[in-house]
Amino acid sequence: MFVSFGLKDAIDIFLVAFLMYQTYKLMKSSGTLAIFSGVVSIIIVWVLVSQALEMRLIGGILDKFISVGFIVLVILFQDDIRRFLVALGSNKGWRFLYNFFKRKDSGVEVQKYIAPVVLACMNLARKKTGALIVIQREMNLLSYIQTGEMFHADVNARLIENIFFKNSPLHDGAMIIVNNQIMAAGCILPVAHNAIIPKEMGLRHRSGLGMSIETDALVIIVSEERGSITVAHNGKLSIDISAEDLQQVLSGEKEV
Repeated sequence: MFVSFGLKDAIDIFLVAFLMYQTYKLMKSSGTLAIFSGVVSIIIVWVLVSQALEMRLIGGILDKFISVGFIVLVILFQDDIRRFLVALGSNKGWRFLYNFFKRKDSGVEVQKYIAPVVLACMNLARKKTGALIVIQREMNLLSYIQTGEMFHADVNARLIENIFFKNSPLHDGAMIIVNNQIMAAGCILPVAHNAIIPKEMGLRHRSGLGMSIETDALVIIVSEERGSITVAHNGKLSIDISAEDLQQVLSGEKEV
């Protein structure tokens, strides 16, 4: 018998392959790839036993195991599933229509913070003063803002430098910028425990990377030991970047 293969079947295969690939990347980055491989193996055995070989007894047991196991997996991997959905929703391809209908003059408004942030980061790096700056994108960061000292202030290079001054009570935490305003400082960020990063990078870099994994925010890390600037976004690190590269990343001209 000849099996008809049309455009709908091709789209179906493409979507399944895309979801599997994204799940693979998520599991690999979170250090749970072995568990993912085990789950896939169980599903393959279940399909062979229940559908191909039609073994009723073992098939019925596996059916019950799969139905309960799905709920267990959702509970165990709720954080990883949330990260996957955030990464999927923050993908530029999905936001194409939103960006297409944006007002043309909104780009000027969005980029007001770039120049003072770049200037402050270069000055902090030159003085070897550590800093952690989070810039909100599409995902709301209110839960992280509430962990620090909340205030509304226009983004200013001197203000940023004063906040991260070594004797400042807020210098150990993170600063969060929303819509061209500094919303909070001294904020606590999630730490990336399973991620593999260079040994010379400390807790500040792990916090920045963890924030980029948990949310779609862009995080700037200034190293206190090396006086270098690192940018974290979507679980990736761009290490030791220049002022020009930082400006291009913030303006969206260059990806991390």
